[in-house]
Amino acid sequence: MTRDEVLEKTKTVIRDCFPDMEGMELAEDTVINTDTGIDSMGFVLIICKLEALFDVRIPERQWQKLSTLGDVIDAIMKRLPKA
Repeated sequence: MTRDEVLEKTKTVIRDCFPDMEGMELAEDTVINTDTGIDSMGFVLIICKLEALFDVRIPERQWQKLSTLGDVIDAIMKRLPKA
């Protein structure tokens, strides 16, 4: 799976969880909590859904280091099986 595919699927998950964000531009440099207004519980929901979608596990201790959408994509890409 390419980085762009992971990015697009991640954007879809975010918009599914927060329908009021439809139309908001989400880029790799988007800061999740400040640019989107997603709180910590919303962030946990997104991470859990992404883990299920991509069949990966991101350790909870790393969650606090994920501030931008790009950081989340990096964490997922690092854990995806190599093709």
